[in-house]
Amino acid sequence: MEIPKAYTFDDVLLIPQKSSVQPSGCSTTTSLSNNIKLEVPILSAAMDTVSESNLAIAMAQLGGASCLHKNMTIDQQVEEVLKVKKYESGMVVNPITIGPDNSISDVRLIIKEKHISGIPVVNNQNKILGIITNRDLRFSRNDKAKVKDLMTKNVITIKQGYSSNEAKKLLHKHRIEKLIVTNNQNQCLGLITVKDIEKSEKFPLASKDRKKSLIVGAAVGVGEDGLKRAKSLISANCDFLVVDTAHGHSKAVLDIVKKIRNLSKKITLIAGNIATEEAAIDLAKLKVDAVKVGIGPGSICTTRVVAGIGFPQFSAILNVKKALKKFKDVKVIADGGIRYSGDIAKAIGAGADAVMIGSLLAGTDETPGEIFFYQGRSYKSYRGMGSIAAMSRGSADRYFQQDVKDQLKLVPEGIEGRVPYRGPVKNIIDQLLGGLKSSMGYLGAKNISEFKKNAKFVEISNSGIKEGHVHDVQITKQSPNYPANE
Repeated sequence: MEIPKAYTFDDVLLIPQKSSVQPSGCSTTTSLSNNIKLEVPILSAAMDTVSESNLAIAMAQLGGASCLHKNMTIDQQVEEVLKVKKYESGMVVNPITIGPDNSISDVRLIIKEKHISGIPVVNNQNKILGIITNRDLRFSRNDKAKVKDLMTKNVITIKQGYSSNEAKKLLHKHRIEKLIVTNNQNQCLGLITVKDIEKSEKFPLASKDRKKSLIVGAAVGVGEDGLKRAKSLISANCDFLVVDTAHGHSKAVLDIVKKIRNLSKKITLIAGNIATEEAAIDLAKLKVDAVKVGIGPGSICTTRVVAGIGFPQFSAILNVKKALKKFKDVKVIADGGIRYSGDIAKAIGAGADAVMIGSLLAGTDETPGEIFFYQGRSYKSYRGMGSIAAMSRGSADRYFQQDVKDQLKLVPEGIEGRVPYRGPVKNIIDQLLGGLKSSMGYLGAKNISEFKKNAKFVEISNSGIKEGHVHDVQITKQSPNYPANE
């Protein structure tokens, strides 16, 4: 038996090239499919201590995206998707409206349930009569009063086909926070808010769909639940689905990919995890938009030890990219094993279009869970989806153990742990992106495509790895992109 050699990120280094490129001028734009473009090639992992709506909003605003975990009911996952999609939009299409003869108590109920601050008032033909907002309700003591008695009449509107500059000027001129979009018959088509315009200006790199809503993805499993979940998520306008399992080259995964693709030809579909050429080809033939690469490289994953299965991540990316030469539209996502910004550069240099990260984001403000103190330091919980706790909560099907009812008989392939508290996710993304752009400068690459073409690697020894890290000195001040305990 011939045993090939395989490498991980620590085993190689990128070789610097002649360059006239400044890192600040580099573009990190990439894509997950023909429908989804990202300014930042970073996704947050579908883990229940990482990706929920708060992080998904922050990641999309910064130019990346999140894959919401599936350790929740279908309705809960759909609600998380809707929180992201509704958080920001160029225009709220078909907004909630109310009639002039409704009561003020109806308005209060809608505002409370839908978390909105204003409702257009329309007649039976959907023609604009006015708008009622929190400001109108503030001094009202009679909940039985009619909407028409308190609403603001003669509202400022803008016709469909408007430009963002026109909308901004009108909002500013009339000192209003909401602008109703109408057609030539004065029917309500949408609602523009000053908050959405401010968010758009604050986050120019934000990942958005055609309707200017933030982009978000969600994980689905295999079997009937996976298909049911996929249907609901597609109906909720989720931008991409990830068939998220530990073994993406299994019959169950291939079957669910076929079924989801039959459900929708348009949805961006990602499947994984894989590490071999054969797996990449089989999934590509089923018309996935991207494959997720990584068997056991994650910091909290024990698959390689428990099952003796895996593939060093750098070589896995090379294998998959090589296999997809005939499927040029299929993207590669490197999932796991990213500890430094340099690992992102190596992954993309090897052929990845984006990376998926868990541990580096797990300690941020936007992830689920509370901050706790241990021996004088702040931490947040972080666990693998193959840990006992996560599998008991719903991720057992990721490891094809969904039929195991006794918790004591679950065979975990992950652990539960803690990671240092890291503050806002923006700080982490800024450092990771800065490191990637620095690498692009060293290679003379203005964009990701040039970076991949220019990437050349050298294998290094254990001594070379040691030489590359901080040595012969004691760190006295924490660096934002290099942990002091390394």
